[in-house]
Amino acid sequence: MEKISITHKTLFFGHNYFRVEVVMAKILIIGGGVSGLSAGIHALKAGHEAIICERHSVPGGNLTGWQRGRYHIDNCIHWLTGTNQNTETYKLWEELGALGEASVFQGETLYTCEYEGEKLSLYRDLERLRWEMFLFSPQDEKEIEKFITAIKGIQGLCGTAGKDHNEKSGLWKLVKSAPTLLPYVYMSTGELSKRFTHPLLKRFIACLLGDDFSAVALLMVFATFCGDDGGVPLGGSLKMAQRIADNFEGLGGRLLLKKTAKKINIVNGKAVSVVFEDGDVIPCDYVVCAADAKTTYGKLLSMPMPKALKKQFTDKRFIRFSSYHTAFACKTDELPFRGDFIFQLPKKEQVALGTKYLIVREFSHDKTFAPKGQTVLQTLTFCTEEKSKEFIKLRTDKHAYENKKMQLAETIERILVEKFPMFREKLHCLDVWTPATYHRYYGEEIGAYMGFVFPKRYLPKRLTARVKGLKNVVLATQWQQTPGGLPTAANMGRQAIKEIKRLERRFFFPWKIFNPMVKKPKRV
Repeated sequence: MEKISITHKTLFFGHNYFRVEVVMAKILIIGGGVSGLSAGIHALKAGHEAIICERHSVPGGNLTGWQRGRYHIDNCIHWLTGTNQNTETYKLWEELGALGEASVFQGETLYTCEYEGEKLSLYRDLERLRWEMFLFSPQDEKEIEKFITAIKGIQGLCGTAGKDHNEKSGLWKLVKSAPTLLPYVYMSTGELSKRFTHPLLKRFIACLLGDDFSAVALLMVFATFCGDDGGVPLGGSLKMAQRIADNFEGLGGRLLLKKTAKKINIVNGKAVSVVFEDGDVIPCDYVVCAADAKTTYGKLLSMPMPKALKKQFTDKRFIRFSSYHTAFACKTDELPFRGDFIFQLPKKEQVALGTKYLIVREFSHDKTFAPKGQTVLQTLTFCTEEKSKEFIKLRTDKHAYENKKMQLAETIERILVEKFPMFREKLHCLDVWTPATYHRYYGEEIGAYMGFVFPKRYLPKRLTARVKGLKNVVLATQWQQTPGGLPTAANMGRQAIKEIKRLERRFFFPWKIFNPMVKKPKRV
């Protein structure tokens, strides 16, 4: 068996210096998504050996994209929290090598909402947003001011306040802003929308996340984008994932693709190895489970899910969701909107598509996604758990599933042409993907690619990385903190290695400091 690398450290205790051997751990990480890659990089930077095993043919998990002829389809990033250099999340992306030399595109608007021909956009300029909302509905002035003040309060918490988006609120300012922010904790986005009188403002508030998210979640989206902290790295999601993976391998990590874990071997409450579907058995000192939570507890470990995590899966407040998508080649880059455009569907189409609103996104900001003079348009339609399971079940009949995808593409293309006549004969469907696609590639039960809906009357808290009853198995998954997403996944990978550092200190120091003559056995 391979021996673990050994380094030396000089420790001071009392009046004496001791030169001691520090035995570094062999950490096996199951899952090569953002949380797994983050865990691998932080493990290597802590001096450990790290191996990532990923079931897919490319690293990155949901942070991915793919080619369809001369067109690139981006699956993940609509806005990336952490593109403002003054934030802690930016520093985390720097550690991971996620942005590299890539330019970051900061759009002037994130999304535009329409009602009976009138349009309102989420502008990056917060004062312009406030003024536009006021022009549409002077009678809502009081509610608009509260809303904008709350957004500024969130920016103060995140360090993106002020003219240059680099100011962080001190303790006293945070205390003063609490009464402004607190009412939003008790509201859903649907309830918040009802506080406005103008129909366009109501729709503007509710259409992005739907009615069930906490109003605080919406405030965070607005604060992020208006704080120059919600840009898009040019090159897209797949290139960002590849940069992180290249950083991991450049630091000396081993990335094993098409490597599906089957079982974690446990002896006396300790993981000793991982068995893979190809028959390989890899010994290890620690296991980081960066796979889906239900895969970890339903397949890799023969033990029940911990109560705190299980409660979120059973609590009706914590809703899981997925979505289905279409992508079209658009033979023009002169478009009637920028960023996302959200509009309400006619009643008949609402029934056909299972949604009230259709979200359309254009990618003209990235010239590498389509031939010159063209762009890619994508639509996103959110699905409930039940609808997601229907797609997954339907895929067992491939003919029926392909027909369903074809019907969706034809319906959505017709809706887009009716909404924007300039697209007539300029759209060509590139791809359709559904919750069944996410289920197939990432293993999540309903094809969910984020954590739970962030409910009202709830403040996000991080669940422990420790797996109770096991001495050397830790979690690194976005399910540990609602609502999940890329920054959460990256942070959970970092937290997993912090937990291993704590376990290592507990295991090592009593041997070396208090009895320096005793040598701890080397791991093999």
